[in-house]
Amino acid sequence: MANLSRILVFPIKSLDPIALDEVAITSGGALKGDREFAMFDQNGQYINGKRNPKIHLIRASYDLGDRLVSLQIQNQSEVVTFHLEQERASLIDWLSEFLGKPLELRQNVTNGFPDDPDAWGATVVSEASLKTVQSWYDNSQIDLEQIRRRFRTNLEIADTEPFWEDQLFAKSGETVPFTIGDVQFIGTNPCQRCPVPTRDPFTGEVYPEFQKTFTRLREANLPNNVERSRFNHFYRFALNTRIPFTEAGKVLRLGDAVTI
Repeated sequence: MANLSRILVFPIKSLDPIALDEVAITSGGALKGDREFAMFDQNGQYINGKRNPKIHLIRASYDLGDRLVSLQIQNQSEVVTFHLEQERASLIDWLSEFLGKPLELRQNVTNGFPDDPDAWGATVVSEASLKTVQSWYDNSQIDLEQIRRRFRTNLEIADTEPFWEDQLFAKSGETVPFTIGDVQFIGTNPCQRCPVPTRDPFTGEVYPEFQKTFTRLREANLPNNVERSRFNHFYRFALNTRIPFTEAGKVLRLGDAVTI
């Protein structure tokens, strides 16, 4: 039976994730702590990997219980640790100095800062899909963890066929309900991708023809029963969802069964 095999949340949008054994649903229908913080420039625009590839060089780890983030520049030894509330000004100064521009670090504990505000729930992908996509590239340069970090998906589902998640969206304006454990999800659309997956998640270096390869093989491997009208192009991967506000306080746990 399909089951939840990995939970990743991204406490600071665009930085590294943390893997969890369980996560609660917020009153805004988000995974608690996911994209809770986001960086903005002076014009109110996101500072993210899409706009600033230098972000790929920042390594981040977290102690969520103590509200700490530790930051390190790729291939450098120095690690600096900040309290997300008590030392936020120092954290902002460090990020601003490294990225070369003043920034604002905003917080939203209810909804976070989802990529798609109309599909504010967790993103979902099957483990088999990730493995299949990884097989499309040179294994010596892109391994499974690289694919996982390139596509930055919240929830992974084990014991399915590749692209299993493509059954969880329908025609435009329609949705597909499913549950993970006792948490209700609404499948909305296949996630449109940006330039970030084309880059090495640790260095920012662009992999030659990554998007072209992905697009060609994604179309070739599209399941027969998929709603093709949702693919105006084939640079789409993983599922966007909504989590109804009625699910607030429920908890997702590794091993939870998935029911459609």
